[in-house]
Amino acid sequence: MRIRLEPANQPEVLALIDALDAHQKPLYPPESHHGIDVQALSQPEVLFAVVRSDAGVAVACGAVVMGEHWGELKRMFVQPAWRRRGISRHLLAFLEHEAFERGCGLLMLETGIRQPEAIGLYQHAGYQRRGPFGDYVEDPLSVFMQKRLTPP
Repeated sequence: MRIRLEPANQPEVLALIDALDAHQKPLYPPESHHGIDVQALSQPEVLFAVVRSDAGVAVACGAVVMGEHWGELKRMFVQPAWRRRGISRHLLAFLEHEAFERGCGLLMLETGIRQPEAIGLYQHAGYQRRGPFGDYVEDPLSVFMQKRLTPP
């Protein structure tokens, strides 16, 4: 397994993003779905990471949208067949490190209440609940979290 920053607009990666949308969209009404598109993920302020198997197959992805004072974690996804191997933990740690190396001291995220595995991952990694941030508004289907980043 290897994790690297890569462009989001690759066919294999687009398939991962489509699989993420196919999983999430049935869970929430449209106003509670906060994914971002490939064009947004391809902007210079976005760190987009891809996890590839030893055979080079894209099996997971995630991103940090870097802001002036904080970054937002987006589009974390591991293909179901590759879950329960620690990939999401490694991907999250990679993104935190890359963001910290670029001067980001605070990561925030929004996830849904119907994704207990994601909430557990973030809690285990030290993220704490908070209120809405940025352009988000209070939503009973959303969980907002944050983590201060420190040197490894």
